[in-house]
Amino acid sequence: MIEAICGINKVCAHERAIELIPEDFFWNPLDELAPFGSDEGDIALLEFRVWKREYPMSPVYECLTWIIESVGQMKVTEYNDSILDRGLLRAQVEDVQFDDQQFIYTLDTTLIATGFGQLVDEGVIDEVNKPIIQRALERQQIWAEQFEFWDYKDEYISRLNTLKRLLKIA
Repeated sequence: MIEAICGINKVCAHERAIELIPEDFFWNPLDELAPFGSDEGDIALLEFRVWKREYPMSPVYECLTWIIESVGQMKVTEYNDSILDRGLLRAQVEDVQFDDQQFIYTLDTTLIATGFGQLVDEGVIDEVNKPIIQRALERQQIWAEQFEFWDYKDEYISRLNTLKRLLKIA
């Protein structure tokens, strides 16, 4: 088991993850556009590792369910393809009462980091988890497109596409 204090680091990673992911950005703990470079992603990796230590026999799907229900404050069944509706996302972003930072960015980033955290630590992403992670990646892309003023939008979307490709082969 990887120690939680290791953070994202190739030295501590499963060899299959290292083989599958040559992209430097993925392994950079200071890159805000990387899965583990943001505070949310770094914390998600740490919390995933703590969760695995506490529940070593539980499937990672249970951790993803817990994230959706606690961070997203919704049932896991509600985290379905309907959340990818561009009109819905636009309305949520424009609604001053809706905290898109929490319920879109933080939720999705936490799911992505947790899913890829399993790959980093165990060398695999369970098939049952891939639709959730794919949905998080898709929603992040749509959400990022809502911010016309965001300087790093194109780079972020490119990295999300890289993660989508990696998800397919993980």
